[in-house]
Amino acid sequence: MIPTKSVPATIRLVALREQYEQVKPGIDAAIASVIGRSAFIGGPELEEFERWFADYCGVGHALGVASGTAAIELVLRAHGVGPGDEVITAANTFVATAAAVAATGARPVFVDVDERTGNLDPRRLKDAIGPRTKAIIPVHLYGRPAAIREILDAAPGVPVIEDAAQAHGARYAGARVGSLATAGCFSFYPTKNLGAFGDGGLVTTNDAALAARLKLLRDHGRVSHDEHAVVGQTARLDNLQAAVLRVQADCLDEWNERRRQVAAWYREMLPPGIACPDDDRGNQSVYHLFVVRVEGRDGFRAHLEAHRILSAVHYPVPLPLQAAFRHLGHRPGDFPVAERLARDIVSLPMHPFLERSQVQYIADVGARFLQSARAVAPSTRRTPQ
Repeated sequence: MIPTKSVPATIRLVALREQYEQVKPGIDAAIASVIGRSAFIGGPELEEFERWFADYCGVGHALGVASGTAAIELVLRAHGVGPGDEVITAANTFVATAAAVAATGARPVFVDVDERTGNLDPRRLKDAIGPRTKAIIPVHLYGRPAAIREILDAAPGVPVIEDAAQAHGARYAGARVGSLATAGCFSFYPTKNLGAFGDGGLVTTNDAALAARLKLLRDHGRVSHDEHAVVGQTARLDNLQAAVLRVQADCLDEWNERRRQVAAWYREMLPPGIACPDDDRGNQSVYHLFVVRVEGRDGFRAHLEAHRILSAVHYPVPLPLQAAFRHLGHRPGDFPVAERLARDIVSLPMHPFLERSQVQYIADVGARFLQSARAVAPSTRRTPQ
């Protein structure tokens, strides 16, 4: 079908091609330089990107690693977390957060979330902290900073590790995420606000001893070419990915500002009945995802797809109810807020290249869905059960 004003081209969730086109000359030159020198493991590109990211976040150290998952796992291992320990995190995050905990042999302890923000609810932390608690991992979900101050106050003396995988550039009380607690863990999966051309991750910290330990752990515990002080992993950030990331990094603030503009358009145009996320006063989200709540979510998504609008659900099953964590013994109803959100949430298209007219089209399609849902509601209510 040929796109027209009434039937537009498909509106995608992300716009990786458009991002590449904006920085293509720089990306191509950076890749060619790395390949031309065969400088694939370590090198000036990695060192420059680490310096840039540390300065950007306002921390003393930034260490590139293989992925966001590896970032969390390595920070936990650097703190000595292992079998018999417990690590607290949110019930509604991506599986990688809890998988990194499990990879150390520790037990993930899930905490329900705040219904307004979707982030870990600090009020529920007290009941989750115990003698085996070795760390807390709040998630800056969808690019919205978690309530770090309240979390730190609720857990004095417990290392707090920021999962900032979706929040590159976000600010909490004026400070960049990744600078707020013991360490920050970032992912550079291609669809992130700052994405690599493959997997990648990074740890930020102001703790020099932690940074030194992480340097060992990410590279087989290597202290020289043939000497290894500890048992580590192959968890380095490739120099090629660092080169790509450094070029795109100069666009991060611009792209994040465009995302905030798209979020403002959504809030302006979406009809009542589609609940939009609000902004926290004093904080700055980077809208990695724009997640709304809609009654009849699955029907809403089908309606969007029929009108060439792609959507997704982040995330349809809370982690405590996933098969991977069945051994922890949780049941439906244990995390009521996370479970409610999982039934209603839907991620709308969100990227720096969305146009106002596209957001208006999405809003119009959404309004028609709500109108049709209201039209059938009375007969539905009269249907015998």
